[in-house]
Amino acid sequence: QVQVVESGGGLVQPGGSLTLSCAISALIRSTYGMGWYRRAPGKQRELVAAVTRDGSIIYETSVKGRFTISRDNAKNTVYLQMNSLKPEDTAVYYCTASSSSSLPGTYPNDYWGQGTQVTVSS
Repeated sequence: QVQVVESGGGLVQPGGSLTLSCAISALIRSTYGMGWYRRAPGKQRELVAAVTRDGSIIYETSVKGRFTISRDNAKNTVYLQMNSLKPEDTAVYYCTASSSSSLPGTYPNDYWGQGTQVTVSS
């Protein structure tokens, strides 16, 4: 069983930065896809960034140029570096891990963490 645990959320002022971490209990194989999603109050969960099994990186339009997804297989960890944060980035951020070739987070058997709160406010 793969366990997914996010950390690094918190309160930050607009324009600030945060780095989220996602620790995976099992060994991350190079074929695992990983992703970050978020759910803002009153909205549906949406993709933020993902790295697919073949290594392709995808970003949601509004975070391009501000957020960076990266992975460290030796540490079984995936990161989301968030810069130039805006109030509209406020949400619970979820990490997902996928052994399928689909976009991470879209396969029924994908693994999910419990989420970490990010609040951008002055």
